[in-house]
Amino acid sequence: MGDELNLGVLLFVPYREMERRVFAALTAGGHAELTPAKARLVARIAPDGTRLTDLAAQAQVTKQTASTLADQLVRADYLERVPDPTDGRARLLRLTPTGRAAADLANRTADEVQSEWLAHLGKRASTELRKTLTTLREITDPYD
Repeated sequence: MGDELNLGVLLFVPYREMERRVFAALTAGGHAELTPAKARLVARIAPDGTRLTDLAAQAQVTKQTASTLADQLVRADYLERVPDPTDGRARLLRLTPTGRAAADLANRTADEVQSEWLAHLGKRASTELRKTLTTLREITDPYD
């Protein structure tokens, strides 16, 4: 391997750039209070809402950390707590219009970055990269 960069580094560098671009867009769009930790929770909210325990597991944080972040996001009007229709004792976290606007902006920005990357790589290399990374998920993604 010698001087070649580790595959983990090669995967992280583009991810970090996409994250940088998304957070720059969020800041410019009036969502500067969304930290990476808060944004990771917002990104995992299902359309009909998500239970806090599921969010914590998906974000790979403790339930206490997820609860603290969710409380902050509720106070900032990104999330709301609603009854879980499948369990009267449980609550779901759901995006508010502000949360949906931030998520939409983040997704549009990520799509723009991806389009730039696809144009740079070309169709064949992009297709092969997607295929390879999808295969790698088999051993790296516990939520796949």
